Amino acid sequence: MDKRAASARKRSKTMSESAKYLYLPDDCWKHIFKFLNDGDNDYLKSISAVSKEFFSITNRLRSSLTIHDPTAPFLSRILHRFTNLTSLDFTHFHGDLDALLCQIPPLNNLTSLNLSHKKTIPSDGLRYFSKKITTLTSLTCSNLFSFTSTHLFLIADCFPLLQELNLGHVIFTDDKNDTNFLDGIEALSLSLSQLRKLNLSSHSYVTDKSIFHLFKNCKFLEEVIITECFQLTAAGVASALIEKKQTMLKTLCLPGYIITPQVIDSLVSLKRLTCIDLSFSRFRRISDDQLSYIGNAGLPLRRIDLSRCTGYSYAGLFSLLSKYQSIQHLDFEHSTVLNDRRVVKLSSFLLGLVSINLSYCTKVTYSTLFALVKKCPSLSEIKMQHIKHKRVKNYDLLTDFGVYPQLKSLDLSLNLWLRDKGIILFASVFPNLQLLDLSSCEKLSDEGILQVLRRCSTISHLNVWGCSIENIPGLNFEVPKLKMLNLSFTDVEDEALFAISKSCRGLLQLLLSDCYKCTEMGVKYVLENCTQLKEIDLSRCSNVHTNVVASMLSLRPSLRKITAPPDFCISESEKNLFLLQGCILFTEN
Repeated sequence: MDKRAASARKRSKTMSESAKYLYLPDDCWKHIFKFLNDGDNDYLKSISAVSKEFFSITNRLRSSLTIHDPTAPFLSRILHRFTNLTSLDFTHFHGDLDALLCQIPPLNNLTSLNLSHKKTIPSDGLRYFSKKITTLTSLTCSNLFSFTSTHLFLIADCFPLLQELNLGHVIFTDDKNDTNFLDGIEALSLSLSQLRKLNLSSHSYVTDKSIFHLFKNCKFLEEVIITECFQLTAAGVASALIEKKQTMLKTLCLPGYIITPQVIDSLVSLKRLTCIDLSFSRFRRISDDQLSYIGNAGLPLRRIDLSRCTGYSYAGLFSLLSKYQSIQHLDFEHSTVLNDRRVVKLSSFLLGLVSINLSYCTKVTYSTLFALVKKCPSLSEIKMQHIKHKRVKNYDLLTDFGVYPQLKSLDLSLNLWLRDKGIILFASVFPNLQLLDLSSCEKLSDEGILQVLRRCSTISHLNVWGCSIENIPGLNFEVPKLKMLNLSFTDVEDEALFAISKSCRGLLQLLLSDCYKCTEMGVKYVLENCTQLKEIDLSRCSNVHTNVVASMLSLRPSLRKITAPPDFCISESEKNLFLLQGCILFTEN
């Protein structure tokens, strides 16, 4: 007995000494959890269940929070739990925002607030909020249905430390007194001296005088978006840029009609200007002369956006790109100028190209895709939605095309000409694809999608919305990195869901909207086998019995968002039970 007692004491002492040496301070654990977290806050839930200490540490790691309607009653409790929040997003909240903002306690680290897509700015709540939280540096109030000049004075008065302000695309509902608005802009410029990013898109009252005040008083501006501000003149903008020496400016989004030699001369001094965005130009007409002005300016441009612009020719485009051979990002959406032959010529200037958008360019074909990846060794993202309806022919001639592992993202949605043989070829040529969008490519079938999954082992986001998919026979191999799968508007059956649940166990998001052949049996396969699933969408899945919803969280506790099948009825108190378990439930009722 004495030997056993001595042995037990020795083991206890050894364990105690081991625990002492294994102890780590909270800061060390925070670094470890951040490394494991990889930006996914929900991943911390399993860690927080280990101990009270871990629970406390993981609570302090969450930095952002999006507020939905069901979360409002618990907001105060949530905010007291997550004490290190830096960002609050109310975009998806549709209740009394004034009252909710008044409930928010002091948050010492909060720097970002998003109030977009609202009827108007919640003036009373925002003023009360600003008295408790004085650290805000970013405010987004875009796409409002009512905006007045008093809101400009309110923002200037409440948030003097703002560095980012987005007021883009709002609807003006006061007496349209331009003088009041101009006074409001001047008040903003005087109060927000640290402003770095400003979006005033579609503010029709903005004039040359407004820009003069902004550039005079806001010396640190890096990004200015003033598209669809039709009272601006080229002379006024040029004068403001030259006289006020905006040396920090990196991104400038202007109405296209302003691009004149005078404005270009004023831009030459902007040694940090890397982006010009003309996509929202007035009537979106850009002349060859304007492109030539930009080309001759010798700016350090890395991004040019001409999406939906017209009026220029291939000669103007050639003149521009031949002068900017270090360009990294191009957007030519809806261009009527580009065709396969012209893209091949231009690609010789684009050795550093990283991303390009050629969506709705009706004169280009799949040949452009191959030419670009062959000529541009850094190209990692291509968007070619709804290009020329031309089926790929002579596949055998392309089998020796080679492999181009640099391409990571490919958007071929809305291409009715695309067939299985084509997408299998693309998957072979681009084996490192991580994002592939094939939505509305209705001629693609099970075999094409199967080969994509087999050949692209790195794929994490796959969108096959509206494709001709049923059972995916042969899906008997692991697809370890697939996180998002959109099967909406397909004919997938339970057999396909069973195969997916076995092969794609790491799925985080599964969208099955309008999959009328699925039943609750297939859904249960997914819930049982996809152990990390966070979102499932069953909207308009008429053959999925509503009873499955009640058991979803017990089958898969990781769920954070459920969109229920049709005819599912639930009370607000029952919805709150889901919310208490960390899951938001959406219904069609």
